[in-house]
Amino acid sequence: MAQVLALKGSKKLLNAWAFYDWANSVYSLVISSAVFPIFYGALFRVAGIEKVTVFGGEIARAPLISYVTSLAFVFIAVVTPLVSGIADYMGNKKIFLKFFCYLGALSCIGLYWFSLENIYFGLICYFFGLVGFWVSFAINNSYLPDIAYPEQQDGISAKGFSLGYVGSVILLVFNLAMVMQPDTFGITDSGGEVAEIKAMKYSFISVGIWWILFSQYTFAHLPKGYKREGERKNIILNGFRELKSVWKQLESETRLKQYLVAFFVYSMAVQTIMLIATYFGEEEIAWGSDTERTTGLIISILVIQIVAILGATLTAKASSSYGNIRTLIVINCIWVMLCVYAYFLQTPTDFYIAAGFVGLVMGGIQALSRSTYSKFLPETTDTTSFFSFYDVAEKIGIIIGTFLYGAVAQLTGSMRNSTIFLGLFFLAGIFLLARVNNKE
Repeated sequence: MAQVLALKGSKKLLNAWAFYDWANSVYSLVISSAVFPIFYGALFRVAGIEKVTVFGGEIARAPLISYVTSLAFVFIAVVTPLVSGIADYMGNKKIFLKFFCYLGALSCIGLYWFSLENIYFGLICYFFGLVGFWVSFAINNSYLPDIAYPEQQDGISAKGFSLGYVGSVILLVFNLAMVMQPDTFGITDSGGEVAEIKAMKYSFISVGIWWILFSQYTFAHLPKGYKREGERKNIILNGFRELKSVWKQLESETRLKQYLVAFFVYSMAVQTIMLIATYFGEEEIAWGSDTERTTGLIISILVIQIVAILGATLTAKASSSYGNIRTLIVINCIWVMLCVYAYFLQTPTDFYIAAGFVGLVMGGIQALSRSTYSKFLPETTDTTSFFSFYDVAEKIGIIIGTFLYGAVAQLTGSMRNSTIFLGLFFLAGIFLLARVNNKE
């Protein structure tokens, strides 16, 4: 008997789509931002080393993870439009969504075996965890026009964000309890491995299971996908042809092109900071004991998450009063000051203050950047292709940003120098934003 799918715009279908944020956001918070960076640093501290031999050369821990992240986003930037083009023409979008969901979730579970002795296997799991998260996230986003009418899209997008926030915080708090009180959960020192590190490994498994388990509700109700009308040829390269088409259209859209250049420059720094903030705090701040370090870093991540919601709300109000471009310029100015402040961070209190301000401007700059781009789009255009172009530009920015951050840290021997370097991108962003023609 054929499955009867919910109709476009129905509450059931909208909720199923939004629920994927509940399923996959645990990766973003627990793996990318909180527990894995702490675990990664702890491995090196326990071993009493700062460098590891990889691919025939010695490299410090911070540049190593930065380079792997950069390489993963190269792969993501290539694969996303490739998958998008194939899925659009074949009408099998959900198959790709499932594949990358399971790839990411199983890679998270694979992080349980991450060790300095198995460094290659561990880095591969980290690599494909990133790929699985970002590509499945992009595919799920592309469903939005399929499942919601224009007047419903803002509301259901916000609901997805809220669900993702709540779900990820719930699992992070559980994992934090497990790491801080391993005895309560029956986790003890064994095999030369301390209980706290073992608890962190169990948290990686919990992310994978959570992701797979809760995504089933989404998979049960989302449509398979819709075949694009017309002749289907050169399917594999179709996604790249769409990006090329957008690039040509930008020649006649001066304001949009100016804004995209500015966005590319400052977003490069924003996304890099999001990915490396915990690694910086883990390595550069004088926490005292390992327990204080773990607790302090996770609390900092929670502070950023909570304050980011307030930041997005305040930014929306500011933009309605002063305009999008002026507000973005002010936010970039705050980022410059934060980069300089980060260079001098020493104590946990310093880091908590920085985390509060980072949350305030991080939530705001991401929300406002996307809505500004949407406002600058031509009225009669394929918005899906334009947003695909926007996403790829963001990913290329991450590639460059994380690579340069790692290179500066490796060459100078300090992650602090990299923060000043990132501040230069925000300065350039201010200058480029000021050139955007913002007149209606």
